[in-house]
Amino acid sequence: MAEAFEDKADEFIATMNFVLRELASGKDHRAECVIEAANLVSAFIDADGRHTDQELDSWTGALGRKLTPPMMLTAKRLRSDDTLGGTKSWLDTPSTMFDLLVKADAKDGERRANAYYTHALSVAHATAALDMVPSTDEIAALDRYRTMLLTTMDDHGVPRPGRPAAPASSQVAGGTAPAEPAEVELPPERSIEELLAELDALVGLDHVKAEVRRLTSLLRIQELRAARDLPTMETSKHLVFTGNPGTGKTTVARLLSQIFRTLDVVSKGHLVETDRSALVAGYVGQTATTTRKVLESALGGTLLIDEAYALARGGENDFGLEAVDTIVKFMEDHRDDLSVVAAGYPAEMVELIDSNPGLKSRFTRTIEFPDYDTDELIAIFRLISERKAYHLDDGAATRLTEVIDAEPRGRGFGNARFVRNVFEAAVGHQALRLADVEHPTDDQLTTLTAADIEPA
Repeated sequence: MAEAFEDKADEFIATMNFVLRELASGKDHRAECVIEAANLVSAFIDADGRHTDQELDSWTGALGRKLTPPMMLTAKRLRSDDTLGGTKSWLDTPSTMFDLLVKADAKDGERRANAYYTHALSVAHATAALDMVPSTDEIAALDRYRTMLLTTMDDHGVPRPGRPAAPASSQVAGGTAPAEPAEVELPPERSIEELLAELDALVGLDHVKAEVRRLTSLLRIQELRAARDLPTMETSKHLVFTGNPGTGKTTVARLLSQIFRTLDVVSKGHLVETDRSALVAGYVGQTATTTRKVLESALGGTLLIDEAYALARGGENDFGLEAVDTIVKFMEDHRDDLSVVAAGYPAEMVELIDSNPGLKSRFTRTIEFPDYDTDELIAIFRLISERKAYHLDDGAATRLTEVIDAEPRGRGFGNARFVRNVFEAAVGHQALRLADVEHPTDDQLTTLTAADIEPA
């Protein structure tokens, strides 16, 4: 792993030196690039405060000896002197080099900062991969560092990696209609940065996004180790999503499956949605066959089981238990090429997972999808409107806030689905309002007023 780590560090140094030489009319900046790489690696080694021999020896071998003057110190000496202690704060703010590249990109529209971002994160993941099991502090530091770099680019109007223009506009998560398993098509493969950019662009869901990014980082680190035939920690691809309808569970599951594909965790990267009605048959012996067909359609991708808790709701003689047993066995037989996401209300999902030891041992990660707040629901409404070439006037915006605030936010609240229904109803009201207008203008046809906004 030390060799792979040094390769990533050398790629960063060579790429940044090339970028800076172009920016500075041919002047060599290799020494500054070595310092930048050394600071970056030092900060990630210090992220969890452990400073292991493997980390320190790799730092010295790959970077310390290239500094001017060289720092050829043993791991014991580096640790006793606390040479790298406190360096994790370097990750909190843009470095001088990154700040320079971002500002230069803002002036001429180039993507130098994107190159820095890509190679810096590559070095960061390689640093974390020096340990077989990266600590939670290291994974969290990766996420904070990535967020800081992207936010800096956003602040200067510089395009993010994976996006043709910056900053990326938010997208709506939630409210997608289930797809039939037989109609699943293989999506085109996309880069991790494209997929993470789409994730970042979703409205709200900050905790959900952070959990997906951390899982992605952990898988990337294990991928680096596997490529070098080093021991790896098996990371479960099976998750529990809890939350009300319309909170983005389907959208995130689809992105997660494509992330798995890009990282070679699954072979296809498609999403198959199902529920109890498609898994459980009405006669003895049929449920296993029915369930297996659905599972086979999801092989190579992700199976999203909506309201999964319903499988264990019929008592001991219910065929749902047969479906659960079939799912558990299939997950074990095909664990290298299948991800299963079980979704539903929090309390009921706990009951389901606790009801079967096989489920409990396989679903070790739960992500909670909170309800959207009023501002987020308004943002979702505006996005839906913009896509259909509608906009709200001031009165409609005020009325929309009133309608959303008046809707009970208890169990079963529809979130994005509720907002979509309000929008569709508003379009219908507008059509009735304009029915007697002989020649409506473009503005009349695209404007929603307070009179159009009613509870769904």
